[in-house]
Formats: sequence, C-alpha cells, structure tokens
Amino acid sequence: MTAVKPPRDRAPTWPGYEALLDRAATTGQDPGGAELERLRAFGELAAADGTTLRGLVVHHLSRARAAWPAGTAEGDRVLVAVQLAVEALCEGYERAQQLAVRHQESARREFIDDLLYGRGDPVRLAERAERFGLRLSHEHAVAAAEGPTPYTEGDSVSRRVERAVTGRFGERRILLTTKGGRMVCIAPGDQRQVLAYFAKQAHAATGGGRAAVGRPHPGAGGAVHSYEEALQALDLAGRLGLEDPVLHAADLLVYPVLTRDRRAMAELVRTTLGPLLKARGGPEPYLETLTAYFDAGCVTTQAARHLSLSVRALTYRLQRIHQLTGSDPTDPRHRYPLQTAVIGARILGWPGRKVWTKT
Repeated sequence: MTAVKPPRDRAPTWPGYEALLDRAATTGQDPGGAELERLRAFGELAAADGTTLRGLVVHHLSRARAAWPAGTAEGDRVLVAVQLAVEALCEGYERAQQLAVRHQESARREFIDDLLYGRGDPVRLAERAERFGLRLSHEHAVAAAEGPTPYTEGDSVSRRVERAVTGRFGERRILLTTKGGRMVCIAPGDQRQVLAYFAKQAHAATGGGRAAVGRPHPGAGGAVHSYEEALQALDLAGRLGLEDPVLHAADLLVYPVLTRDRRAMAELVRTTLGPLLKARGGPEPYLETLTAYFDAGCVTTQAARHLSLSVRALTYRLQRIHQLTGSDPTDPRHRYPLQTAVIGARILGWPGRKVWTKT
C-alpha cells in the first residue's frame, strides 16, 4: 500500500463532478451506485495524495456553488446530489485512512513480535526500530502485566492503561502492546519510572493484576532478555505464591540461581522433605507451616496469625517436622537447608509431581 503523503490544502476535483451536478439539476437524477463508488475511490486517491479532508470537502462545495441553478426546485435536486457526492468522497477518504492505520498497526505488531522473540536480522531490526522511536544500541527494559482474564489488543483495560501511560510520558520511545494474554510495555532502560507507572496502572485497572519488570539490557537482544526475565518473574510469583503486585526481576535473581542445577535441587527436596510424605494428611500442611514460619522471619506468633492457628498448634507442627525430617526449623543450623528445600519444592511443584534424583 502506498504511504499517505503529508497533507496539502489544494484539492483536485473528481472529473465527473460537474456532469453529475448538471444531470441532477436538469433531470433530478441522483448519482448511481457505480458513480458513488467511483467517488469513494477518488476520495481514497485524494487521501493517499496528501489532500486534507477539509480541503477536499470545501473544494467540492465551492464547485457546487458555482454550478448552483437559479430555480428553487433545481437547487433542491443539486443539494441532494451534492450531499450524496460529498458523503461518498468522505467515505472513500476515511476508508483510505483506516487502511493506512491498519497497515501501520500491522507493521508495528510484526516489529514487536520480531523484537521480543529475537527474530530477523539485527541490523534490519534496528532500522525498523527507529520508526517507532527506539534505539536498540541503548538499553531497554520490558514490563509484563497479567490479570484475572487475558488481555487482548484494544480491550477496555488495555486502552485505559495505554492512555494513562502515553498521556503522562508521550508516545515516543515507548511501545505498548498485548502478547500471550498479557500487557507489555517496552521503554528505555534509563526511564524506569515509565515501567513503574505502567505496572501501577495495570494493577489498578484490574483490581488485582500483577506486573513484573525485567532488568535493562543493551542491544537488539536486550528487549528479548528483559521480556524473558519479566515472564520468569511472573511464573515464579505464581509458583511461590508471592503477593506483591509489582515484581522486579533484579529482586528475584536468587531463585533462578537456586534452581539452575535442577537435579541437585530435586535431590535436596527429596532428601530433606521426603519424610513428610509419611505424615498423616500429607506434607502440604507442613510445607505451608514452614513457608509461613520462614516468611515471618521465624517469629512464631506472626506465623501463627498468618495461618489462623494458635501458637501452641504452630509449635506442635514445627516439632512434628523435626521428628519426621530430623531437621529443626527453630535451630539456625537447620534453617537454611530447610528453607532452601521449601523454596525448591514450590518451584518444582513438589509434592504435586514426583521429584526424582534425575530430571
């Protein structure tokens, strides 16, 4: 499709316009369907040529005024013809504008897909990025937000968040889109306030959504890396039951480190927590107890309040864990292996699925 040229005030006249007006004045015949479609096509060409809609309408109205008949009856007929002709011209013009917008949006989404999936030639990708105000030689960071239901392009929540972000920071150097049911925001790495504001707006718009912000990275692959970090942070939040509405990948780096050797982590979980499988009622209540206890900084009263238990009941559970596993959660020497095993169990999905020594 030919790109729309910069607007200009001088407007061309549809070649059959005067004949259309003469026929309406003399015979009362309105423009036919084929004639109106030719007017729409002319309106499309005028838009592609850079003519403003105002210039197109004013010019044709002035031509109608010049051809206006003296008689009242003929004038009414010409007025109907003018109305139909101008409507057709405007429809064609708007059709061209809509096609141009759809073409631009298609190119934008294709670029974002290539950027976030690391596809295409890096040099060509950098050239395309310039059109959207991004300089891939600089650092970029990505935030991803998910809510109770998947987001789609153009839905009310996505539009609200986009209006809030662009209304405050403008559209240059910022890209917002939806992908995989999530809202995504790409911004320069030195403008962290943009991503923080995006995350805040996304959370507020859904009344419970969660957002994650990846770290800034340079180069054509920087956005890909940051995007993957944001998705990993969202996944970890779901697995670990993190309740923070906004997560930062930089704050969660310890978790990928802990699970980098999955076989070693699986062995730690099996060895340390495996005996809980023999407990009456299964290991889940004890895992929940350990999680609350460690999250509370090993403060028994706070952990008991979180679990809606008495301090006595919580203490009994901790003693039972000691009896079954041989590790005492209240002993500083045993805490770190136990806490690491509990984190590994949550990430690996134990005991929902078996954790083997070989993975």
